[in-house]
Amino acid sequence: MSKIGFLGPSGTFTEQAAHDYSPTSTLQSFPSIYSVASAVSSGIVEFGVVPIENSLEGSVTFTLDVLISHEKIFIYQELVVGIEHCMMVKPGTQCDNVQVIYSHPQALAQCREFLERSFPDARLEASLSTAAAALDMINSGYGAASIGSAWCADLNKVEILERSIQDNSANMTRFVVLAPTDHKPTGDDKTSLCFSFEDDKPGLLYKAMGEFAKRGINLAKVESRPTKRSLGSYIFLIDLHGHREDPGVKEALNIIRSETSMIRIFGSYPRWIG
Repeated sequence: MSKIGFLGPSGTFTEQAAHDYSPTSTLQSFPSIYSVASAVSSGIVEFGVVPIENSLEGSVTFTLDVLISHEKIFIYQELVVGIEHCMMVKPGTQCDNVQVIYSHPQALAQCREFLERSFPDARLEASLSTAAAALDMINSGYGAASIGSAWCADLNKVEILERSIQDNSANMTRFVVLAPTDHKPTGDDKTSLCFSFEDDKPGLLYKAMGEFAKRGINLAKVESRPTKRSLGSYIFLIDLHGHREDPGVKEALNIIRSETSMIRIFGSYPRWIG
């Protein structure tokens, strides 16, 4: 039976994603994305599940930074989970009794319209996570509620007042499964990588992108992160359709490798289709 680490605490959407990925595996919570990656590279767990992108908030920069710096981990799989926020309360609490609502700041922001419409007088309190918000609510001396997942409500044995309270029904989070190696080719894959240039010259990025375009390779995502070495120096991150062992992808990567000062393949893995 596999052991899977996830970004905790227990009751978060990441734990839900880890359970969805492998329902029979043993799950272990870790306090940070870096600690999940370290647990994978050291063999404490076989796989690690962390968020990498949200449809509303964009990329999870902590995960990108760990992938850039941690050379002993790779993306083995990707999965997407719909984010359904629920309003939960201690058993027996009525709507009229709710004076304070706890949740992570992003969850509170994603449910703003519902909160203004249904609980205009309630005080909003930030928690470290949606899972921590449930505990804050349980331990509160006020008439309290919290916002989190149905998974979290079930774990904490609390009642759900209302489901799907998020303002945008298209709220989804993409998670990646980290492992010591990436996935073998399946015929429908994605490759994630990053690279940077030593010099800042016109056309460098354009030329690199052109190597993929010449071979008909679709770029699903392109973004940049600071190198943290100097102002104006960037690392470029790319998701492309295809496996690193596919002839066209392999050829393009070899050419780009000779023209960059650094290149790191985060991994090739089956492309999620939903």
